[in-house]
Amino acid sequence: MHKTIWQDTYNLTPFSALNKSLSTEITIVGGGMTGILTAYLLSERGVKVILIERDRLALSTTGHTTAKVTAQHGLIYHELIEHMGLENAQHYYQSQLDAITLIQKLIEENEIHCNFEEQQAILYTNDDKNKKKLLQEAEAYQKLKISGQLKDNIPFPIPVKQALVMNKQAQFHPLAFLEVIIKKLMRNGVEIYENTTAVDIDVQEQTIVRTAREYNIISEKVIVATQFPFYEGQAFYSTRMYPSRSYCLGFTSEDNYPGGMYLDIDQPKHSLRYVKHNEENIWLLGGESHKTGQYNKENHDPYSDLEKYAYKYLPVKEWKYQWSAQDFTTLDKVPYIGILNKKHPNIFVATGYRKWGMTNSAVAAQTLTDLVTNKDNPYQELYKPQRFHADPDLKKFVSNNTNVAKEFIKGKVMKKPTEQIERKQATKTKIDGQTVGLYKDNNNQIYAVDTTCTHLGCECNWNQVELSWDCPCHGSRFSFDGKVIEGPATKDLKQVDYK
Repeated sequence: MHKTIWQDTYNLTPFSALNKSLSTEITIVGGGMTGILTAYLLSERGVKVILIERDRLALSTTGHTTAKVTAQHGLIYHELIEHMGLENAQHYYQSQLDAITLIQKLIEENEIHCNFEEQQAILYTNDDKNKKKLLQEAEAYQKLKISGQLKDNIPFPIPVKQALVMNKQAQFHPLAFLEVIIKKLMRNGVEIYENTTAVDIDVQEQTIVRTAREYNIISEKVIVATQFPFYEGQAFYSTRMYPSRSYCLGFTSEDNYPGGMYLDIDQPKHSLRYVKHNEENIWLLGGESHKTGQYNKENHDPYSDLEKYAYKYLPVKEWKYQWSAQDFTTLDKVPYIGILNKKHPNIFVATGYRKWGMTNSAVAAQTLTDLVTNKDNPYQELYKPQRFHADPDLKKFVSNNTNVAKEFIKGKVMKKPTEQIERKQATKTKIDGQTVGLYKDNNNQIYAVDTTCTHLGCECNWNQVELSWDCPCHGSRFSFDGKVIEGPATKDLKQVDYK
């Protein structure tokens, strides 16, 4: 049941792994929505591109989205006006509209059947303080000339004091969309390699991407389109973003879905949309977000909490899907898109989408395509990774890194080591002064790993819901036997000889 609805309903053509060293004009590392769209736009301009992906194309972050194609990114526009000014807030909104236009244009031009549907996007609250914030957001909509309106209710038996609608937004099937774009890449001569892990970038006269199997790609410029930049080049993205996980359930219902894409701005947040599949509607309920490696509810898990919420307010018939997703949030909530840093003008990055990856991927693709081909882009200043705003960046910088330091120290101190393990459970213990994570499977086999994250040395915490070792500092995740699931780490946890 952990397979997403997108993966369950679509199989993309596999590609072979890189098996020799190559050269090209542009290397793109990361085969999600950002990497694929950027490769497409560059190839349409006649640029020679190689695209590599650690796993399979579009099956990691992109394959775990809820696929809302919207400029309504929670409570964002009032905050942008307050901290970054009206002009930057307008640029943010317009860039998101441009992204929606690009996706719709590609769908129409290529006759892509991906269930693209226009929908309203709706924020709602049942909290008086958040009602005030929603009214402020509505005022921001008016200043930015965003088409929308306030409402007093939503078509579900969920308590609501205020709702805010953004008109003419959309939803779609991301893998059905990307399958056609990938075929366009192949026709345009883009070389694609899966199961190819980039581990480093060597900056000399040319830019060299080094892979785990020691094959190199020499290129003029490199685009790092991984969820978190695997190569930071002293740009310190680890200190300027934090990772969080969220969860999604899919279910059928006897009731007709009333339309719309919904997001509760109270805590814990919940999102709701539907998907047409085999002539029936699958309702998608998301939420229960928390910082990666820091889920603190005892005797609960996010899926069961979502189920309780659904049974309380929604007409559940049968459970069909469940999956989780991870994303990163920047200091000012605006993604980092542009040159990695001033020392590396030939390396570009796109990261920090704050769970709004569908439109931000398209924003990144258009912005990066312009930048690497030396064309001006109207949004490059807004998204440039080198920006810094005293408020709120400084507060978030201190808060994020205080949390990282606390988790780093906490992970090094073990209160009471134990080796008592039940099946499908894990624990930590000390062996010769080394912190070791132990997991016992259903066959009583024990897997022992050094839980020190191979990224920057924090101690990973056990995730009982997903049976993984998760880093609470920067979001790397590893399977119970130490294999990398998600970066920024590129190396597996060290296995420990345990008897």
